[in-house]
Amino acid sequence: MSVESVFPQLEALLPHVQKPIQYVGGELNSTVKPWDSCDVRWALMYPDAYEVGLPNQGVMILYEVLNEREGVLAERTYSVWPDLEALMREHGVPQFTVDGHRPVRSFDVFGLSFSTELGYTNMLAALDLAGIPLMAGERGADDPIVLAGGHAAFNPEPIADFIDAAVVGDGEQAVLEITDIIRAWKLEGRPGGRDELLLRLARTGGVYVPGFYDVEYLPDGRISRVVPNRSGVPWRVSKHTVMDLDEWPYPKQPLVPLAETVHERMSVEIFRGCTRGCRFCQAGMITRPVRERSITGIGDMVHRGLEATGFEEVGLLSLSSADHSEIGDIAKGLADRYEDEKIGLSLPSTRVDAFNIDLANELTRNGRRSGLTFAPEGGSERIRKVINKMVSEDDLIRTVATAYGNGWRQVKLYFMCGLPTETDDDVLQIADMAMRVIQKGREVSGSNDIRCTVSIGGFVPKPHTPFQWAPQLGAEETDARLEKLRDRIRGDKRYGRSIGFRYHDGKPGIVEGLLSRGDRRVGAVIRAVYEDGGRFDGWREHFSYDRWMSCAARTLPELGVDVDWYTTRERAYEEVLPWDHLDSGLDKDWLWEDWQDALDETEVEDCRWTPCFDCGVCPTMDTSIQVGPTGKKLLPLTVVNG
Repeated sequence: MSVESVFPQLEALLPHVQKPIQYVGGELNSTVKPWDSCDVRWALMYPDAYEVGLPNQGVMILYEVLNEREGVLAERTYSVWPDLEALMREHGVPQFTVDGHRPVRSFDVFGLSFSTELGYTNMLAALDLAGIPLMAGERGADDPIVLAGGHAAFNPEPIADFIDAAVVGDGEQAVLEITDIIRAWKLEGRPGGRDELLLRLARTGGVYVPGFYDVEYLPDGRISRVVPNRSGVPWRVSKHTVMDLDEWPYPKQPLVPLAETVHERMSVEIFRGCTRGCRFCQAGMITRPVRERSITGIGDMVHRGLEATGFEEVGLLSLSSADHSEIGDIAKGLADRYEDEKIGLSLPSTRVDAFNIDLANELTRNGRRSGLTFAPEGGSERIRKVINKMVSEDDLIRTVATAYGNGWRQVKLYFMCGLPTETDDDVLQIADMAMRVIQKGREVSGSNDIRCTVSIGGFVPKPHTPFQWAPQLGAEETDARLEKLRDRIRGDKRYGRSIGFRYHDGKPGIVEGLLSRGDRRVGAVIRAVYEDGGRFDGWREHFSYDRWMSCAARTLPELGVDVDWYTTRERAYEEVLPWDHLDSGLDKDWLWEDWQDALDETEVEDCRWTPCFDCGVCPTMDTSIQVGPTGKKLLPLTVVNG
């Protein structure tokens, strides 16, 4: 039976909201398939505003992978701003997709991609607007399967009560496998109802269904064990890893937004994974092993994407793009190929030890010369050893001297505050480093007209990293440390005015810490915050620390825990962590040994170029590192007539 569009009801509301264009759909390269021609239907959500969600590569890739399949339909939905939410509730308009404006509740799967835990309240808002019960256990046969993915899904326990299932790791193959299971179940007449479908998904070993696991606790509040409550359900659920990225050249037809978004460019993922071994970096740990896209594969994606979109800038994305074994040839080949069209190239940020002026010149040859961003992460040599960020201050000074000497005038340096074992002195050395940067820049450029911006984020320990056991620095201590740093920078008459200082206070980090290392008990806090009006917690103007703390104080004590128990408490080796039954491939003993190396200030090399350190990923996941060089070059495109 066909499902009607809700656009007629929605259209009447749009004149009364800000940025109505974000809700109308119809973007270049979007897809609307006839409802009745498909038997498996996905609603895909990035739980944030359109301007943040539309450029998200993960959702864009899955949208295209699914829609390429015959008989499968995928549409997108994003979080609606509070002004439209209020009107939708008043007029009975449900959560809708921007493609066909169909009610989200009508789909088979409601898939949410979480790159940050701060989107959890937006998920509850979307479920409620869709008319889907918030609690997974209260859903019926007509409700979609609520499926979580993305980096935050590597610990889905805080939202275990609200989701039916979670997929950890790469999604391209996973969504197709799930689609096949749903199709077979529907063709058989939906035997056993919703419960049977979830059981079939769980038994694959690659889909986590929280409802099929019981969590047992010790008297002191720690987890005793997580145990399956159904036969045939695995004790551990494995992550998905896509090998040979050239076989998955998505997105082939990138979406072009109608409204302004955070990234106005076409993006190509040039490799996946990272083995630099930065101990704070969850993304680097959970996406192992490194899998490079070939230089020719990248060239084909750029060509096809530019033809399909008309963008004038290409972002070469990965966790450390300058580490691609052929990055120099990629940058030169693309700059040569698109010199006449003035297509600009960009890297998200550049590692200090991977930067060279030839690469920088190729990246800016066809575009504007904007600032350069480097991420030393730690202010002192000692703390950089703790976090395994093998960059010396002299390396940084040499690199910025090269940049300033070649015409750049703006350099941005990114650091973290609150790293394990950090002291005030470690953070104050950030000021000393920034002053050396300005001093060297003036020296090599012969000009005082240069800038260095210091940007600081609070460190949040994440699951599946060596720092998963570490205590988090409290919000007040973080703020006090940053205040001392600000005073040190502003108090310097010679260089202070040339140094910009941006930082986040410690409060959002504590909420993120609660959610990132929380267990199922934290679900009560999330729901209380949502019911108290919490939305868009990743946006400074909408975030309320007081709301989160008051809701936590109201819900957690009766469960025997509090916010500090999840955030500032150090964990011991023998503690069962909430995510231990989700297998990222990383050996827990290896992670613990790396945590001990951090405390000893011992650095570890990148395993791409050195012997294996036995992190466990390759043998556990039956994968391997895939790096070049291929030795091939990108040739200019030739126009074929006829």
